[in-house]
Amino acid sequence: MSRLLRLKPWWALLLYLLVDVFCVGAGMGVPFFCILLGFPVGWVIARRVAQVARPAREVLRSVLKWSALTSGVTFLAMLPIWGPPVTMLFDPRTDFTRLGVPLILYESMASFIGWLILMIFISPFLQFLMTLFGAQVGLLVHGFDGSDGSARIGKAEV
Repeated sequence: MSRLLRLKPWWALLLYLLVDVFCVGAGMGVPFFCILLGFPVGWVIARRVAQVARPAREVLRSVLKWSALTSGVTFLAMLPIWGPPVTMLFDPRTDFTRLGVPLILYESMASFIGWLILMIFISPFLQFLMTLFGAQVGLLVHGFDGSDGSARIGKAEV
């Protein structure tokens, strides 16, 4: 874990990119594993950000920034996977019942639209929320106290 915390930011981002692509592939284009990956990534982000002595507001702002970046990576991964099927919405010959998309709504075309919105927009947002949740839990577990305006982890001030 200490080796992961000492990685340079660009190496950490590259490592995350590879793991995120693996999670997209493991979910066969459905970013379920990417959402689950958000919790440990948030934990690591919080630990990395809070290692440097800075005000609590800056720590939380940095956690928010890195969480948005990680969900942005997943959003960019979803665009080439689920973006091209959007063109099927404009083809009157498309039979939406035979596409293999779950019929989550009563109408097959509405289900397809809902599925695309879920995959492209909502799933990265859920990953963003899971990353923030993991970061908050990580900061709480490791003794982050921002009440006096400084970031502390454990007993030693960082």
